[in-house]
Amino acid sequence: MDSLLVSTLTVALAEIGDKTQLLALLLSARYRKPVPIVLGILAATLLNHAFAAWFGAAVSQWLSPQALRWIVVASFLAVALWTLKPDKLEEDEQRLPAHGAFLATCVAFFVAEIGDKTQVATVLLAAKYSPLWEVISGTTIGMLLANVPVVALGSRFADRLPLRAARIAAALLFLALAGWVAWRGIGS
Repeated sequence: MDSLLVSTLTVALAEIGDKTQLLALLLSARYRKPVPIVLGILAATLLNHAFAAWFGAAVSQWLSPQALRWIVVASFLAVALWTLKPDKLEEDEQRLPAHGAFLATCVAFFVAEIGDKTQVATVLLAAKYSPLWEVISGTTIGMLLANVPVVALGSRFADRLPLRAARIAAALLFLALAGWVAWRGIGS
């Protein structure tokens, strides 16, 4: 159960102010259909994070525990710093497919998550925690916790988010995870 809670909290905090949260806002403003957008976020996140978690678990089997330990520590530190940098949607990412809300959300979210800090966090969490289904469930729940309010309440809610405080909290969480792994190792 620890892996589910840590994964949920980590990704929910990391997602606040992230480009995919901005994408959720953009999709919500464009399509004004919250249910298909939320279902698209769910489908894209499950698929993307399942691949990321599988990769993280596989890497943990290929590397020695000591090598993996310090790679995870360095990665958590890098993600902590990365989290402090606000994301913006690139101009090309604002051109959405002219398809329905569900398909547009699935495609846009899946692509936007590739190499994103929440995907990297999923890889790292899967390398550290098990069972894998709890990591995938937790990271997906975290994405939904951060994005569903943005979709449901639109730009009015997004303007009120304390993004700087959330980025600092997420960075501190990743820093704490790095410290934990450095102190206790991967298998703890």
